Amino acid sequence: MGDHKEQPLRVGAAVRRRRRSLDLTLAVVAARSGLSVPFLSQIENDRARPSTSSLEKVADALRTTAVELLAAADPACSVDVVRAELTDPGPEPHSRSLVRGHHQMHASEYTGGHEAGREFQYRNDQLMYVADGAVEIEAEGRAYRLGRGDTLYLTGGVRHRWRATVADTRVVVVAVAEHIEAVRNRKR
Repeated sequence: MGDHKEQPLRVGAAVRRRRRSLDLTLAVVAARSGLSVPFLSQIENDRARPSTSSLEKVADALRTTAVELLAAADPACSVDVVRAELTDPGPEPHSRSLVRGHHQMHASEYTGGHEAGREFQYRNDQLMYVADGAVEIEAEGRAYRLGRGDTLYLTGGVRHRWRATVADTRVVVVAVAEHIEAVRNRKR
């Protein structure tokens, strides 16, 4: 069904994420795999597509499998439609992801009430947008009241909590994904 067409996978980002998570340099992976540093760099930047044999060598060097790297790969397409739910969720609060898959950005929509006592702290920056209704947000010792159309930007590491103050409130939260190293350790 036609919103998301199958595209070749871009394994480069998965290779880079895995290498960085192990705190390895390209030179170390090259030595372990028997492949050259320039070729590995081309793979990571999606300028070269590795053969099955090369991908297995890279996977072995990264202490994983080719299957795992492919599973973590990003699709090459740049367009994906996430349709609104066609069923009525009822009066209960709920959330839904607005982005499918493993990407640099994550977005969610929260509808209805929200657990006001729950505190959040994300590693990377996020933006909260009030699509409908109103919310109160406590961040950095201050309270903010936001209404329809208002936004609040929070840098990574800011502790905050929020609650809907109007029934049927809808809040969209867009954030840099947790697996992205977007923020170096900030000094407070």
